[in-house]
Amino acid sequence: MGGVQEVRIGIVGLGRLGMRHAENLAFRVRGARLEAACALEADRVQSVCRDWGVPRGYTRFEDLLADPGLDAIFIASSSAEHCAQVRASLDAGRHVFCEKPLGVTLEECRDAEEAVARNPGSVFLLGFMRRYDSSYRRAKALIDAGRIGKPILFRGYSVDPESAIQGAIRFAPSSGGQFLDMSVHDIDLARWMLNAEATTIFAAGGCYAHPEFAAHGDGDNLAAFVRFDSGAMAFFLAGRTAAHGYAVETEVIGTLGTLRIANVPQKDLVEVLDSHGSVKECSQSFLERFEAAYHAEAQEFVDCIREGRRPGVTVQDGTRATEVAFAATQSFRRDELVRLTPLTPRRSA
Repeated sequence: MGGVQEVRIGIVGLGRLGMRHAENLAFRVRGARLEAACALEADRVQSVCRDWGVPRGYTRFEDLLADPGLDAIFIASSSAEHCAQVRASLDAGRHVFCEKPLGVTLEECRDAEEAVARNPGSVFLLGFMRRYDSSYRRAKALIDAGRIGKPILFRGYSVDPESAIQGAIRFAPSSGGQFLDMSVHDIDLARWMLNAEATTIFAAGGCYAHPEFAAHGDGDNLAAFVRFDSGAMAFFLAGRTAAHGYAVETEVIGTLGTLRIANVPQKDLVEVLDSHGSVKECSQSFLERFEAAYHAEAQEFVDCIREGRRPGVTVQDGTRATEVAFAATQSFRRDELVRLTPLTPRRSA
């Protein structure tokens, strides 16, 4: 696989995140060439091809996959399409990047695992972009170096702004639930930072402001408490009603110290002092908060192809995070403790 000078990529999905990925691939990722774009919306495809100089555009994934001038497929389509497109792309001999979640059922995730296993010559990377955020990477290195001693508690908050609630309501029927849609990143971070697997989980929450979620067995604010096979604990909060904007907060408590990442949500280092007092503005979307991380993960994907190496994030990471998210959803809906299938403690990535 090594020695590739330029990776020719086709992207499928041109929603909010897909457009950001496409722009990065077209202009910012070294060694990448965005050769084709595919989406159901013909006007978006035409716009990307015209404005960004992308040579070919398609409205059917099958046509994108049949394009002989592509080395890799970048999947940013709807969650329900991920696993089928992963399987088809790998079996067609392409390298594959897939946005989270890996799948909306565990059966799909396992199908994707099998596809990765039978195509060992292809690079596969799953879009857990927080692992490529510089603050989280530093925190992981500090934990591995023993800076805070033995980790005993992971706390992860992921909240969306109230201003985005209508989009969340429209997406609710196909989202797989808040834990899969939002907390899956926190779940992956907890597994990665604690180097452990979840064993039991109890979740609670409800529709505190938006009863529309109840029809889909979901809520607008949910929380889960998890125990890991290392003895460590985790607490996850997924919310849809934040007045201040989009925020991700993380804390890892150890026997010798504590790490906090973005404990006070803020857009940048600017502080405004005016008649409202001292104000630090907050990011209003995940695209803004993790702009650099989205670029970094795409760069890692291309670098792995060019250098002939494997990324640290694996397809199994996607399956396990999905399994924990589903267990949390089951616990919430049934109001009961859920036990997960024991696994051998994972190795550090």
